[in-house]
Amino acid sequence: MATENGKQAEAESRQSQPKSKLLLSLRLAAVLATATATVVMTLNKQSTRMAVAVVGTSPILQTFTAAFQQTPAFVYFVIANAIASLYNLLVLLLRPFLKAKPHDILVHLLDEVIFALVATGAAAAASMAELGKNGNVHARWNPICDRFEAFCIRGGLALMASFAGALLLLLMNAFSTFTLHKSVLSQD
Repeated sequence: MATENGKQAEAESRQSQPKSKLLLSLRLAAVLATATATVVMTLNKQSTRMAVAVVGTSPILQTFTAAFQQTPAFVYFVIANAIASLYNLLVLLLRPFLKAKPHDILVHLLDEVIFALVATGAAAAASMAELGKNGNVHARWNPICDRFEAFCIRGGLALMASFAGALLLLLMNAFSTFTLHKSVLSQD
C-alpha cells in the first residue's frame, strides 16, 4: 500500500513539473509585460511649442507638455501595472515556500484580483487614449495625437504591453483553475 502511494506521488510530481514550468513561464512573462507597461508609461512625456496667437507679424509661442500624470486614468494604469509587477515578482521569489495547498488557493485568488486590476487599468487608459487620438466632437474636445505624436505612440506601446500582461494573467488564472480543480477531483 505504501509502495503504491509512493509511486502515485512520484507520478503526480513528474506530471506537475511541466505544469509548474508553464505557470512559471506565464508568471515571468506577465512580470515582463506589466513592468514594461509601467516603465514606458512612467517615462512618457513630450513637450512642444505652438503658436497661440499672432501679434502683427510675430507669433506668440507657448510650450505645451503632455505627461501621464495629467490624466487620472493613466496614473491608475501605472499604479495597477506596478502592483501587478511587484506582486508577480514576489510570488516568483517566494515560490519555494508556497508549496502547500492553502497557499496555492490563496495565490490563485490573488492572481484573479491582480488580473482584474491590470485589465481595468488597461481599459481605463485605452478609453483615454482613444479620446486623445480622436477627440470628442460633441464635447468639443480636440484630439491631441496630431500635436503629441511621440507621446501617443509610447502610450500605445504601453497599452499593448499591459493588454499582453492581462492576457498572460488570464491564461495563468485559467490554467491554475484547471490544475486546482483537477487536484480536488483526484482527492475525492
